[in-house]
Amino acid sequence: MLTAILVSLAVVFVAELGDKSQLITMTYSLRHRWWVVLSGVAVAAVLVHGLSVAIGHFLGMSLPERPIAFAASIAFLLFAVWTWRARGEGDEDGEDGVRLAEPRFVLFAIVSSFVLAELGDKTMLATVALASEHSWAGVWIGATIGMVLADGVAIAVGTLMHKRLPERFLHGLASVLFLLFGLFLFFDGGLGLPWMAVAVTTVVAAVAIGAAVAAWVRERRQAAKLNAQETSADPHRTATGY
Repeated sequence: MLTAILVSLAVVFVAELGDKSQLITMTYSLRHRWWVVLSGVAVAAVLVHGLSVAIGHFLGMSLPERPIAFAASIAFLLFAVWTWRARGEGDEDGEDGVRLAEPRFVLFAIVSSFVLAELGDKTMLATVALASEHSWAGVWIGATIGMVLADGVAIAVGTLMHKRLPERFLHGLASVLFLLFGLFLFFDGGLGLPWMAVAVTTVVAAVAIGAAVAAWVRERRQAAKLNAQETSADPHRTATGY
């Protein structure tokens, strides 16, 4: 069992590095407290890898990929809309009101999105393969710990970004990431068109970046105009504001 735990932990940890699950985790950590996100990841890891072990060790079955991909894409598109609406409410509710609103639903959203994203993913396939050759309990434990550790790194990155970047910008970023996840899963896994998935997500990402840059330039110009007006109103004011 110890061998199964260590092998599964290493395989899943490496497989999760740079995977969409890490990006999803970081996206959630931009809006919610780290322990809420980590709890959701842990619950999802237990469920997903438990299912993987059952498939690989007991059933020897495969999952229908396209229906799962369609369901996952719809879920992420809904999360994108939800996150964007929360971005609009941020100025009224304040930081804590946005990040901590209805934690029960947040936990459910995290768990459901992770389960849908991981079904049929390379991490789950690796767990299925390991469970067919090693102790199922050891594979379950090791794979769960490996996923939690890998996504914990993403949570740390998201938390650091939350401390350094504006709340409204992070909510917009999270919404765009969810939108990209949903579109990619829809065209790649749902329709089986990987080239279309890359093209659509690239165009949407480029449009989002262009809109963000335009908004930033507009805000900088407004700030410069306001500063110039205040300076002209107070001729004794220097560039440092004194």
